Amino acid sequence: MTDAVTIYEVGPRDGLQNEPAPVPVAARLGLIEALAEAGLREVEVGSFVSPKWVPQMAGSDAVLAAAREIPGIRPWVLVPNMKGWEAFEAAGAGAGVAVFVSASEGFSRANLNCSVDESLDRLRPVAEAARAAGVPLRGYVSCLVACPYDGPVAPEAVARVARGLAALGIDRLSLGDTIGAGEPETVRPAVRAALECGDWAEVAGHFHDTGGRALANVEACLDLGLRAFDAAAGGLGGCPYAPGAPGNLATEALVARLHALGMRTGVDEARLARAAAMARGLRGGDR
Repeated sequence: MTDAVTIYEVGPRDGLQNEPAPVPVAARLGLIEALAEAGLREVEVGSFVSPKWVPQMAGSDAVLAAAREIPGIRPWVLVPNMKGWEAFEAAGAGAGVAVFVSASEGFSRANLNCSVDESLDRLRPVAEAARAAGVPLRGYVSCLVACPYDGPVAPEAVARVARGLAALGIDRLSLGDTIGAGEPETVRPAVRAALECGDWAEVAGHFHDTGGRALANVEACLDLGLRAFDAAAGGLGGCPYAPGAPGNLATEALVARLHALGMRTGVDEARLARAAAMARGLRGGDR
């Protein structure tokens, strides 16, 4: 089993989407450049969603256009539906695309205003368009072990959405503990359930550190063979539809733990610390 781990830096999108006011494009680009200088190669830079619902992501077309020119990174963007795909194409594409589905009905209805099955149906044309265009496609599964509306989430519910994403031709998963309620004993069966549902090119763990157990969950996933994780510099994050879930796992904490375990990330910890300080400076409208 390889000791190399891929880190998906989600701070510029998932980390900033819950800020009280939009962060200027220039500040977002400054953060992305600092992350690239630290050695992060997979960077989620924006989201093609309605600015009415997520005003913090306004200007993602400009961010993507500039991010494509930053040496050494592959930008990723969130595209929730065909309207988002059309905006992505109008922005010149040139990035990986992430799509989103929930393992719980309550969160799906709160976030997407539709059932889990309906959300998978909405993603079908996006997946088809991405495959036709040769665009890398990643599927986020939220509420891996618990939902803020429905409570505990069974592994079979995770398997159900994983099978749905596999049927759409999506071969990369990001499994998200959206409210940070997970611990190794609940994360392991949920991850195993997803692993059994497709011939995945990659499965990543995406943990919020609300309960202080994110790093323990990372180690549990390493034991299961996962070699990719999402994180946000400075611990930025949260979800406007997940009450009580502040903070993604901080990239600097993840990198430090992985390095201590003898894993390779390609990330320079000193430069990452500077990027993390920049990320924290973007909180709460402090520019």
